[in-house]
Amino acid sequence: MAIIPPPGAESGQLGRSSTVLEPTSAPDTPGSLTSAKPRGMLRRGWEVFAENKLALASIGMIIFIVLFCFVGPLIYRTNLVNPDQLILVKPPSSQHLLGTDGNGFDELGELMAGGQSALEIGLASAFLASVFGALYGAVAGYLGGFWDGLLMRVVDTMLAVPGLLLLLLLASIFSDSTPVLIVILALFAWLGPARLVRGETLTLRTREYVQAARLMGASNVRIVLRHIVPNALGTIVVNTTFQVADAILALASLSFLGLGPPPPATNWGGMLSDGTEYLTEGAWWLIYPAGAAIVITVVAFNFLGEGIEEAIGARSQK
Repeated sequence: MAIIPPPGAESGQLGRSSTVLEPTSAPDTPGSLTSAKPRGMLRRGWEVFAENKLALASIGMIIFIVLFCFVGPLIYRTNLVNPDQLILVKPPSSQHLLGTDGNGFDELGELMAGGQSALEIGLASAFLASVFGALYGAVAGYLGGFWDGLLMRVVDTMLAVPGLLLLLLLASIFSDSTPVLIVILALFAWLGPARLVRGETLTLRTREYVQAARLMGASNVRIVLRHIVPNALGTIVVNTTFQVADAILALASLSFLGLGPPPPATNWGGMLSDGTEYLTEGAWWLIYPAGAAIVITVVAFNFLGEGIEEAIGARSQK
């Protein structure tokens, strides 16, 4: 409250004249402005994301694929261990909704099991590549100078090598177990995140909060982990969704060539490879379901990445 003396009263007079009380605006509570801004930015980002119908549809499709692959086998139980020679390459029926393959296994059950393998390997390799690539790019961009040139020349050299050719070579030399496949796929996938985060770091290292942390004596490791990488998280998340799609596609390519997870594990690429043997017999159910699953999953993750990228861009522009 501000106390305003009545007109004509002297500043030092102590008369009986009444005083006029004028209410003033309440002071802003600490943190009210700073907390409102992030909420507004997040709301704006969500509005832009919600306007992208393809991105919303991709979320629904990814949820459906995850439920289909991991919850479906609990409802639709099939035998994928012991081959049945009496029902080899049978068309869809009430007993086998998508028919059977050359081993007598239920095709729908194999589609679910193959999706589990594709999602697990795709997500794991994408996560591993994004973490290593982000740290590598952040260190290169923050250090700059000689170290930046040296580290990025390593990336450029690896990018110059045909990735698929080297991928096939490594997959054929080393054991084709699932952990090895994850490492092999991540071995080439980290190059993209490294370049993107390095470019983002070149801008972030000039920001005031980074300069303040350096002046306060913070170590390079702390600055990279606490200030550089968290502020490049949007770029990392967007790239990770694309990495998942690329990893699933690369796994399907390796499996189609016989370099996928070893039996009894199955995957969509291996199902395509096995189905081509019966293509001349008109066994369409051995080709189209697995091919459609690969295409739908890859496209869904790509649309999701594009939607997140638009949302982050709109939030940063506000």
